[in-house]
Amino acid sequence: MIPRVDDIDWARLIERLLYLFPPVIGVGLIGILRDADPGVPGLERGLLLVGSFGYTLLTIGITAALVVDARRVRAQGGASSHWKPSPWLNAVFALVWAPAAGVFYLFRRHRRFGTKPGWSGWWVVIAISLVTTLLGAVAAGVAVLLVLPGLFMTAVGLAGAIAFGTFPIAIHQDAAYVCTYGNGWRPNPGFYLGVAFVSLFVPPLQPIVAGYYLTRRRKAL
Repeated sequence: MIPRVDDIDWARLIERLLYLFPPVIGVGLIGILRDADPGVPGLERGLLLVGSFGYTLLTIGITAALVVDARRVRAQGGASSHWKPSPWLNAVFALVWAPAAGVFYLFRRHRRFGTKPGWSGWWVVIAISLVTTLLGAVAAGVAVLLVLPGLFMTAVGLAGAIAFGTFPIAIHQDAAYVCTYGNGWRPNPGFYLGVAFVSLFVPPLQPIVAGYYLTRRRKAL
């Protein structure tokens, strides 16, 4: 049975679409950097096409979801609401740069409505991502010193896969939980999702953010 438009949680849909951006971008980067197995003809070009096509589909999905949710928020807010998102300005922003538009919208939306918390154990995934990144950095350093290209690619690939695939989801979901049940600390999930996205392209930032977040979380809970 196809759900009606009014029954869809559009904020949740925006979250889920944003979670897919890092893996799709990662696939595209593999195609650009030609890190795929050269023994498979056309694999690099295929990965690049998958990344490009996936990014386009996600952009369209984010744009549509932002328009519908912004219209719903404006309709529910009434004249007393301090936040009246423009559906069409958000749509233009999403068409230009969908990940940033979605993150900024969730950041603003959280300040007005909050974010539904989920599983309480997402901090474990953040910790695993942090440990994997640190071990990957050490392994990569050893590989460079000993001139072991195989070890270097394995270390970087494993750490990158975990960071791209899990870190943004984990820190966004856990921030929603801490904001709801924490004591004195109210992290904005949209903010941490945006920082996690940035850390994917500035690798030294990821362990700093994860370490800081886990420290604050321990004090708040």
